[in-house]
Amino acid sequence: MKLLLIHADYMEYEAKEPTKYAEDIPDEAKQGRMEETLVAFAAVEKQDEKDVIGSAERAAGEIVDVARKVQTSNIMLYAYAHLSPSLAKPDKALDILKRIENNLKEQDFNVHRSPFGWYKAFKISCKGHPLSELSRSVEVEEKKLTREEVVEKIESEYFVLTPEGEEYKFDPKDIDKLTVLDKYPTLKKFILSEEVKGQPKDEPPSIREMQRLELVDYEEATDSGHFKFYPKGDLMFDLLREWATYVATEKIGAIKIDTPIMYDWSLPDIRGQTASFHERHYTLETEDGKEFVLRFAGDFGLFRTLKNATMSYKQLPFRVYEFSKSFRYEQRGELSGLKRLRAFHMPDIHCFATDLEQGWDEFQFIHRNYSDHADGTGVEWALGFRIVKEFYENNKDKIVEMLKHSKRPALIETLSEAKHYWVVKNEIQAMDSVGGNCQLGTVQLDVDDAERYGITYFDEKGEAKGCIICHSSIGSIERWIYAILEEALKLEKPELPFWLAPTQIRFVPIGDEFVEDCVKLAKELDARTDVDDRGDKVSKKIRDAEREWINMIIVYGQKERDGDTLPVRLRSGEVKGMSLDEIRDIIKEELEGRPFKKLTLPRLLSKRIVFRG
Repeated sequence: MKLLLIHADYMEYEAKEPTKYAEDIPDEAKQGRMEETLVAFAAVEKQDEKDVIGSAERAAGEIVDVARKVQTSNIMLYAYAHLSPSLAKPDKALDILKRIENNLKEQDFNVHRSPFGWYKAFKISCKGHPLSELSRSVEVEEKKLTREEVVEKIESEYFVLTPEGEEYKFDPKDIDKLTVLDKYPTLKKFILSEEVKGQPKDEPPSIREMQRLELVDYEEATDSGHFKFYPKGDLMFDLLREWATYVATEKIGAIKIDTPIMYDWSLPDIRGQTASFHERHYTLETEDGKEFVLRFAGDFGLFRTLKNATMSYKQLPFRVYEFSKSFRYEQRGELSGLKRLRAFHMPDIHCFATDLEQGWDEFQFIHRNYSDHADGTGVEWALGFRIVKEFYENNKDKIVEMLKHSKRPALIETLSEAKHYWVVKNEIQAMDSVGGNCQLGTVQLDVDDAERYGITYFDEKGEAKGCIICHSSIGSIERWIYAILEEALKLEKPELPFWLAPTQIRFVPIGDEFVEDCVKLAKELDARTDVDDRGDKVSKKIRDAEREWINMIIVYGQKERDGDTLPVRLRSGEVKGMSLDEIRDIIKEELEGRPFKKLTLPRLLSKRIVFRG
């Protein structure tokens, strides 16, 4: 902020014409005069928006300092944009000027603020002594906490906890002594990647494969960390979204909502919640000068919706599901294919509970469902808990019950005090093909945000009380695709789960005269079945199908036309003779309990375009 301070015999003004940013004022406020006054011409700058309160306080301090030196209790605060070329947005500038006015009044000064956003004529009589003309520049720098600064005072202890309740304390710097990990290779890989060695520097091979398979690709015309999905990738995305929605609404019993993706950046609750993300957010400015933030999760809209809701203790726990497109401005060097990106889709579930005990019950319920979901994808995953030490000591038995359900041990990190808004969070961590990890599902027990957002329920006495919130996400769809691709790449012959494969069965006719038969057979199977009718050799068609990771390949000719069985080539390379009914039985078994969508591309390969050349 720039200040020009004039000690004057008098100052008078008359508001002539309003600008489009003019504040509404009564007619009597269009003129003003003050005698024996310190006139504070003020230009509020863009940098002042970083800390509205701090900027106003510092500016008021500078004005008070000069007013006391010239021994006056009268202050004329006059908005004067001509002192700076870098002005704040009009609404922010007016807000700061009002805060300065109130600050000065609280210090017993007689303050008159001229109307904001008006063209004004003024007269001033400067006293002419050495302190009668002064300028000040108020610099306010926003404090940007690093992750290290947030946690530097928090002490951590690490344990391996088994489903049998055995606890093994360890130091990440001396991991070799933790021999119990020899029994749990997946957990060992997770601990090495997360706490000891860090993420591998090798590029995950799924990046190359997602492009080669024409699933997902980069888009040069957008920001880094945003991806486009080809038809086959979009099919996988839809199937995973549908399954996540089934888990959320059918198994967990959440109701579905949808809220906007951007929010007013000036609102205190929005600003407060983004603080823990340390500037990792997108902001945008509209034509009218308003600044918005793109949500990093579904919390913003949901919490503001629940703030206005009327809830009784009899209605809790209450579960809400939203499939939210979210944005985080991750550092460019941290971006890594579908593992770490800036735009992603989160299937979020929030449970609202009466108290910590009920919230903890919800936590365990959600964990069991997420654990089952992760097992159903076939990916290799490890389990981790971050938990306030006191809460861990009081609830270790419940955590052991969760480990028994998941049939696996967990990394436990206890914290000397709360690091964020939660007292406990768990993480389902997928292990990729190069020894790295990425978080998929998570459940967090929130004891803070209900107060920030004013989310309350009425208890038995009719009194309003704050909720306990159980945040959770099944995991972003993009990361699930990443984890599934990485799991496939651990195999000698990569293969997608049958229910997710874009093409599940491919018929390879050995000549044009068999194409019609293959099309007819393909239509009789309730699976994503296509026909390679291109004019290539059969051997090339089989190689192409294998390079596309097709689950089942059926070469069809005169023998198959005359016979009762079909030669089904599996990914293992084994060829089995099967009847059409036997193939149907396999399809039914593989798709049991899974969502299904029909083939999204033309059935005949000759009709398909090539997206990547």
